Amino acid sequence: MPDLLLELRSEEIPARMQRKAAGDLKKLVTDALVDAGLTYEAAREYWTPRRLALDIRGVTARSADIREERKGPRTDAPEKAVSGFLRGAGLESVDQATVKSDPKKGDFYVAVIEKPGREAADIIADVMPGIIRNFPWPKSMRWGEASAKPGALRWVRPLQSIICTFGPETEEPVIVDFEIDGLKAGNITYGHRFHAPQAITVRRFDDYVEQLERAKVVLDADRRREIILSDARNLAFAQGFELVEDDALLDEVSGLVEWPVILMGEFEEDFLAIPPEVIRLTIKENQKCFVLRPQGEPGALTNKFIITANIEASDGGGEIAHGNGKVVRARLADALHFWKTDQADLPDLDMLSASAAGFDLDLSKPLDQRMAKLDALNVTFHAKLGTQGQRISRIRNLAHQLAPAVADASDLPAKADRAVLLAKADLTTEAVGEFPELQGTMGRKYALLQGEAPEVAEAIEDHYKPQGPSDVVPSSPVSIVVALADKLDTLTGFWSIDEKPTGSKDPYALRRAALGVIRLLLENEIRLPLLQFGVSEDLLSFFHDRLKVYLRDKGARHDLIDAVISADADDLLMVLKRVEALGELLDSEDGQNLLAGTKRAANILAAEEKKNTRIAGVVDAGLMTEPAEKSLSAAIDEAENTAAAAVRNEDFTAAMRALGELRRPVDAFFDDVLVNDEDQAVRANRLALLRRIRSATETVADFSRISG
Repeated sequence: MPDLLLELRSEEIPARMQRKAAGDLKKLVTDALVDAGLTYEAAREYWTPRRLALDIRGVTARSADIREERKGPRTDAPEKAVSGFLRGAGLESVDQATVKSDPKKGDFYVAVIEKPGREAADIIADVMPGIIRNFPWPKSMRWGEASAKPGALRWVRPLQSIICTFGPETEEPVIVDFEIDGLKAGNITYGHRFHAPQAITVRRFDDYVEQLERAKVVLDADRRREIILSDARNLAFAQGFELVEDDALLDEVSGLVEWPVILMGEFEEDFLAIPPEVIRLTIKENQKCFVLRPQGEPGALTNKFIITANIEASDGGGEIAHGNGKVVRARLADALHFWKTDQADLPDLDMLSASAAGFDLDLSKPLDQRMAKLDALNVTFHAKLGTQGQRISRIRNLAHQLAPAVADASDLPAKADRAVLLAKADLTTEAVGEFPELQGTMGRKYALLQGEAPEVAEAIEDHYKPQGPSDVVPSSPVSIVVALADKLDTLTGFWSIDEKPTGSKDPYALRRAALGVIRLLLENEIRLPLLQFGVSEDLLSFFHDRLKVYLRDKGARHDLIDAVISADADDLLMVLKRVEALGELLDSEDGQNLLAGTKRAANILAAEEKKNTRIAGVVDAGLMTEPAEKSLSAAIDEAENTAAAAVRNEDFTAAMRALGELRRPVDAFFDDVLVNDEDQAVRANRLALLRRIRSATETVADFSRISG
């Protein structure tokens, strides 16, 4: 079966757009083929900085002939209805329709529409101009003389050539004939713009890839990525260093080059006085280069860095490395200036005295100065929630309340208070102004430099965490208190002004904040009654929704979560323990049989309640005649008492185990006892006994919500 090769070659496509654009191209083309009645066996997209390519294998050579019968109105229908039917079917008169009879509906018109199949190459030629013209680039441009004309082609960068060949492997493929804005599809492409600028004639995908490789173009982005990583590791190792790996940067640089060549640059060792995080970000953001560290020293860096060039230079890359080094040195000089400036006194200390007094800050310390400045500048956190200074005051109060719930340590409240006080101070530093992603990280470094306790410095860095489902969760008490206070203030604040997530919109990352609170509590096994810390019932419901997502991601059954969670369940750790205990019970044979018996009891009760059958208010032992009902009543008494005591002790496993003991007496009751006895008093008593089964199990879970 024929294969389709497509290449759209242009000037450089921004790296961040390449992968999505290639995926969009594959979807648009394959959808168009299928919509036109073609099928294919496999399709794969490729991209480089200068081209998007598709390899579609096993395309049907021709779409199938179509014969369709379209039913119309009755033959005696109004003329308007008949005319509409004829227009829709593409018929000129009723003479071109056939008449069919239905015993119930009478005679009606039928249009037989026959559409002959089309050659695949013709279909491709028809759909490609529209796909190219309407391609969903986030940003696009016009160029050249044609750009002044209405409807001129727009592309992310000037489109330079199109390859479109089609044919089976055993035959010479044809060029699919189409044109857009004077650019005609062909079988000509060009390799590396410097190493191989000559025209290349291609036939099908395999020789296209081979010829590009000879022309210094690696088409496969994953392979370019592997080459960069492997060569960078090897060059670093050869020089006695280790590569500081960065997946995001690796993805980006693999989209900047067609022929990756790895080089090493350097800068003066004096710049190593700058924190490693700042050096790494400076070199990454400005030059898209990797940094290196001494082997076996994860916290340190060397004065070398890795460059990914797009050319094999005649001088071995010396001039490229030198040029990159000049830029890196200039940017590191700026970073060194930021680093030193942030440790020096602010020039306007006399204007910060009021803020310093209000927050009990020490203006002899640089980070305290920055916190005073943050307050004095009245930096707005949110128009309805006040300034950053006001927010810090709220978080301090919340941290003071939270500290006893997190750990019983006499110095915890004071350390947590100090950490909260300085947590946002680095927002006014030069380093964070240049690199916002370093907020928290720089706060920790500056805190240690001015002699803060290590736990305080750690909490300053960690209070933003966790920032997602895979981020590290703080585990030291000071960090936990500050992180919880920060997130709870955010959530309660935005809930108080009715700024809640809606659908896919969550501009203040409140879902992430709620997940952060959940992970901090559960993964550190902290008991915290959220309703006592400003959480409203509505916000608690939001926590419940996030908790369900978190637990489901951990493998918990959704029905078990629903069975144990109640509207006022504000101790999330206890919810987790209930879910775990219920899961253990239901994994056992006793649990499964108890569930079946409980559901049977509930179903009988529901049916009788619907019929308004009388059910006794309490179970009367004097009306019991069968041994099985007497045994069940006694077992319920025992299970209720034992389970209630276990729940009071928060031993949910023991509570579930106590309920599990009901399995056999419940089974025996249903085997040996007729609930709907002819004696109405006996029946009412036995229904009351079934209600006791339901109420006994509800002490730990709502069994009606459990599937199975």
